Amino acid sequence: MDRQRDFRTCLLLLVLTASSFGCASSGYRYGSASHYYTSQELADITGQQIERGKPRKFVDGFGWIWGIPSKIILWDRRMENHDIDAQTEAELAAYLQENELSSVKVRLNQYNPRDDWRRLVANKAVGPGWRYTLGAVLVAGETIFPGRLFGGDHYNPFTNTVHLYSNSPAIAWHEAGHAKDFARRKWKGTYAAAYLIPGVPLYHEAQATNDAISYVMATRDPAMQREAYNLLYPAYATYVGSAVSDPTGIAYVGAVLVGHAAGRWKSRQIPDLPPEARISQNRMPQPSNRISAQPSGSDAEPQTQQAVYSDSGYSQQ
Repeated sequence: MDRQRDFRTCLLLLVLTASSFGCASSGYRYGSASHYYTSQELADITGQQIERGKPRKFVDGFGWIWGIPSKIILWDRRMENHDIDAQTEAELAAYLQENELSSVKVRLNQYNPRDDWRRLVANKAVGPGWRYTLGAVLVAGETIFPGRLFGGDHYNPFTNTVHLYSNSPAIAWHEAGHAKDFARRKWKGTYAAAYLIPGVPLYHEAQATNDAISYVMATRDPAMQREAYNLLYPAYATYVGSAVSDPTGIAYVGAVLVGHAAGRWKSRQIPDLPPEARISQNRMPQPSNRISAQPSGSDAEPQTQQAVYSDSGYSQQ
């Protein structure tokens, strides 16, 4: 009886929250630096915004294997594959620039704890009481259990850093959506600490998911819109399932299955572009506010930035 009640609760939470995703009829609301609470000290040390770890066959192979559960849960081989391509990087760079998130650091499959600790100290937008307690614990966790091995796409509000290990623009936009959400919060430490309260993560994750889906619905083609629904609905459902106290795991599995069904139902409602629109889109030049980023060694000339290797990875120049 309790199991049935938990599942019904889980399903209701998923339906109520997912029903509001992607409501972009009024247009996407871009973020503005004038409305953000940021740290100048952190901005001063951010330097190159996007950095990439050097490919390491054994380490990345271990990470790929460790990420198999995520690949199964979201039914996508790109999850935690530790091999992020130029398109995902460029899409993330475009989102950050268009939303004026200039002090956000992005680590693409990179492990750089020294700089993370440095960013923790410099991020004066978060009170020291939170930074040197909860923030220090989180950065210590990232240091001891590196995502380079154990995956886990996430945003750390105490260092204002996106850590990405999955080759998916939708996942990248979702994590950057957290950065945008936190940028607007004055009491960032308190907002981050609230995430530890059972049920509260549903709100945080809904904010980032809704922003990502609204962004793709307003700015990208039907193929990318479908991908966002197919990934972000079941991804959100994992939080819904986790919010229900069910030691058997049935509610969690049920929530994920419902999330997959809901995402695919939404994606099927997206019409294809007519042939003339596809031709027009293919001929359309890249927007001037897009950032293109590419790995070192490519023969193509970058539009605004070039990616070059450094000792700790490579960054944009």
